[in-house]
Amino acid sequence: MKLFRTLLCGVAVLGMMGVCAPAEAARPLTLRLGHPMAPGNNVTVGYEKFAALVKEKSGGKIRIQIFPNCQLGSDRVTTEAAQAGTLDMSSSSTPNLASFSKDYMAIDLPYVTSPKYQQNLYKALDEGELGKALDKVAEKCGLKTIMFSEYGYRNFVSSTKPLDSVKSLMNLKVRTTDSPVEVAVATELGMNPAPVAWGETYTALQQGTVDAEGNTFSLLNDSKHTEVLKYAMNSEHNYSMHILLMNKAKWDSLTPDQQKILMEAAREATDWERAETVKLEEKAWQAFRDKGIKIHMLSDAERAEFYKLTQPVRDQFSKEIDPNLLKLIADTQK
Repeated sequence: MKLFRTLLCGVAVLGMMGVCAPAEAARPLTLRLGHPMAPGNNVTVGYEKFAALVKEKSGGKIRIQIFPNCQLGSDRVTTEAAQAGTLDMSSSSTPNLASFSKDYMAIDLPYVTSPKYQQNLYKALDEGELGKALDKVAEKCGLKTIMFSEYGYRNFVSSTKPLDSVKSLMNLKVRTTDSPVEVAVATELGMNPAPVAWGETYTALQQGTVDAEGNTFSLLNDSKHTEVLKYAMNSEHNYSMHILLMNKAKWDSLTPDQQKILMEAAREATDWERAETVKLEEKAWQAFRDKGIKIHMLSDAERAEFYKLTQPVRDQFSKEIDPNLLKLIADTQK
């Protein structure tokens, strides 16, 4: 009888193992992604597309759990978490990545890129040496580049003062990120820079802590800053990306097939998001007009004046950046 009971227990245990093992194997890999962008923003919808493609390509075996709109903190907070391995993926704007590596400042230098050569820049990021070089920068920070998400060109906007010339920027209290490049640009233009976290910027404008900022019209519209803004200009003073970064150790732990699925999905999502950005930016411009925000369009002479005034910024920070990165960016502007 004792032997029978022992055998019976053994069969029961094996049966349980038989039931549990396939269930364990079928459990999907879930990767957590934190980013600060608002609902409906081009970066936000790009990551939603990425998550959908990953799920489709993996047959549901890999899932991306997205935490948008500063739910897990600012760019810097989530990127520090990704570095530490407490978060799988973080998306940060290139200005906010300057605190992780000065080489990221290469993208943010004023007027080193132009919308005129945007397709050249995309090709260098996606297929050329520029993308590879930026991935090496990420690896030095313990991160892996997954996606160069389109962010766009920043324009100056104000809640208090008409922006109808370069001189009109003088003495404005302008919100910046912690990027030393952004702070220096504002200073050279005669503005008073005030680094403020993105999630606090709307309130800062509303309460008069700052009276200006520089950002894409699309993000400003999605974040409802149009409720407090009155004036704008198409300064296009710098181009920014939101770079999706993954903890390097987590990336290395994935199988080659899992890595392939993530990168294929990222590339397709990037192409889709860039096209969507054009539509959303056009929508934002119209929203600015509908809100009665006065947009000053820079003349060629005014844009040349902006370039001249910001030359000291390019001179200063070029000394702190890998010259190869600067050359690779310059090669796209031809």
